Amino acid sequence: MSPEAAETAVRSGADWELDYYSRPILEEDGKKRWELLLCATPDPRDEGGAGFRWLRACPATSVNSVWLRQAIEDALADAAEQGLPAPRRLRCWRGSMRTMVQRAAEGLGLELVPSRRCYALVEWLQEREASVYPAEPGFMAGPLAPPPQPIRPVPVPLPEALRGDRWDWATLPAGVLADAFDWEIGFAALLPPRPGIGADTPVPGIRLFSRTRALAIAGWLAGLEPVRLEIEADQLILEAGLEDRWLLATLPPEEAAAAAAAFGAARRDAASMQFIAVQSAADAERLDGFWLLRDLPDG
Repeated sequence: MSPEAAETAVRSGADWELDYYSRPILEEDGKKRWELLLCATPDPRDEGGAGFRWLRACPATSVNSVWLRQAIEDALADAAEQGLPAPRRLRCWRGSMRTMVQRAAEGLGLELVPSRRCYALVEWLQEREASVYPAEPGFMAGPLAPPPQPIRPVPVPLPEALRGDRWDWATLPAGVLADAFDWEIGFAALLPPRPGIGADTPVPGIRLFSRTRALAIAGWLAGLEPVRLEIEADQLILEAGLEDRWLLATLPPEEAAAAAAAFGAARRDAASMQFIAVQSAADAERLDGFWLLRDLPDG
């Protein structure tokens, strides 16, 4: 590896979250405005603000992978001028744009990850919907564009080898989770603390246990891009990726309603935060996997 390539590898930074889509604004030509939004996935240890954000409007007549590739290339150049490293990966939030984004990313040698795990991007979109778009000429009142996957697929059972030995419900204080980046974890995806949550607020989650396959299960889960936990009827479901839904467990009928109510209430109190942990045993000091999750808006 050349010195230049080695330096690039060392300086490779956070993932970038991407949305390339129309906005609720009619331009003078009667066509909807399109925008490319790019932002860096925040480091939970960074309390310095929103981090890298980059935006460019796109004429409706220029919506294609060629325009997108050039725009991403310009964003990379702007980031470099600010002394920021290039992203490790691009996360694409919308399934409908996946093919176009894939073509642009491949042309730049960037890995694309189809994922709804774009919490910083969704927050930015919400900010713009609330305070930017309404002030623009041509604004069309109404909800933001539909969510990435409006039709929810039937959940698929986990492969037999990945079900582990058992699982249980768990809670952790929000203040403890703020220090999760210091824990010994095999695979992890953490989030910055939610503002306004007290340190003692319990955050709900689940723990998956496997004495012999904990690390393998954690590695497999890492590739899924976990997004949030749901309880529907008597099923505990993990939503992941752009549209994946995995059946983690079937709850006893007499417990399902109570579990759904308790989990839902705890999640609301914790500003939608949740977690999944993977361990070899309940008393194991090491976590083979740990993911902080959040609910996402329905659009």
